[in-house]
Amino acid sequence: MHKFLVIQTASLGDVIIATALLEKLHECYPAAALDLLVQKGAAPLFEGHPYLNRLYAWDKKHHKLANMRRLIRDIRREEYDVTVNVQRYAATGWISLRSGAKHIIGFDKNPFARAFDLKVPHEISATRYVYEADRNQRLIEGLTDAQAATPRLYPSESDYDAVYGYKEQAYITISPSSLWFTKQFPKEQWMALIRRISAPYRIYLLGSPKEQALGEEIRKACPDKEVYNLCGSLSLLQSAALMQDAAVNFTNDSAPLHLGAAVGAQVTAVFCSTVKEFGFAPRGENIRIVETQTELPCRPCGLHGHRKCPEKHFRCAWDIDLNQLLNTVPPWNKH
Repeated sequence: MHKFLVIQTASLGDVIIATALLEKLHECYPAAALDLLVQKGAAPLFEGHPYLNRLYAWDKKHHKLANMRRLIRDIRREEYDVTVNVQRYAATGWISLRSGAKHIIGFDKNPFARAFDLKVPHEISATRYVYEADRNQRLIEGLTDAQAATPRLYPSESDYDAVYGYKEQAYITISPSSLWFTKQFPKEQWMALIRRISAPYRIYLLGSPKEQALGEEIRKACPDKEVYNLCGSLSLLQSAALMQDAAVNFTNDSAPLHLGAAVGAQVTAVFCSTVKEFGFAPRGENIRIVETQTELPCRPCGLHGHRKCPEKHFRCAWDIDLNQLLNTVPPWNKH
């Protein structure tokens, strides 16, 4: 029996994209033991995952190095056949080298790539779209084939039960927040969008407990609409279960985009400072990307976004026509 360890300890969206590797490895090695290392905050995504043998959760915020040493000890005991490192940073490169695996695969940009058994080129372009799942697939195409699987998550029956009551009426979800200011559609734009969405739709605002105040501000600004602030009320997989049956889910270029895509939901994502060509926009007929139609010489201004607009105008967000979003709502409910 083969034993694989996949390492991706970056943000939630990156971790969700990396689930395509689990899908592909299971498809090609159905009897293999598939283990995964993620950052602690991403661990709830994998509760009850049907293909996962063991999950390692790295707490990077508290005693990071001590926790890394404990992880390495645990990992070495498993005697993996293959370690697949999806990240390009030194910490996971070191974990990979210390994993004791017979074969180590990673990207050539990792500082420890010279010691890997297989180094794979990793390129991001602002003009040529290559989905990140396809880039990741290059790591294992020698073990499988060149065709990437689709990232997927598996909410449990209890997750679906938890959101069953919210599905009694047609609804739309909005995930208004992002870790980065320049990747977040302004709250005033979300408010204006909600005011233009007609009945019978309910609006559910999704996010973490940290975003509860933002959700409440948006809800209170739309007193004539049926808006419910669920920020902090649902787990990640419960949110995915709710998104799955929404008429449409509005997100930023952030984790909820990938959360919805991984359960086949209808998602409309607003890209402000970033562009879909970076490769972090899922593909598929259920995914629609909305961005400004104005040619801005400053866009994109960075791969991950900024704490504030470098040009101080944030036109990549304010110039987006709300009709682009409204046109993705089912026709009988549009103005």
